[in-house]
Amino acid sequence: MATVTPCPTCRRDVVWGENAPFRPFCSDRCRLIDLGAWFSGERAIPGRDQSALDDPDDAGGDAPGTGRGRG
Repeated sequence: MATVTPCPTCRRDVVWGENAPFRPFCSDRCRLIDLGAWFSGERAIPGRDQSALDDPDDAGGDAPGTGRGRG
């Protein structure tokens, strides 16, 4: 029996297999919609606040000589 999963974009059923070239998406259109959401920032992987990464006073690690981080 084939595995059926919903398309992440439109929720249409996708039969998982060699006949579904855009899996897990149902079509190239849905794949591109998802990709656009990632590029626009609509979707993101949770992480540290970007402003903390842009702070020039924070060299990205612990104090020099501790053996950790940059320094």
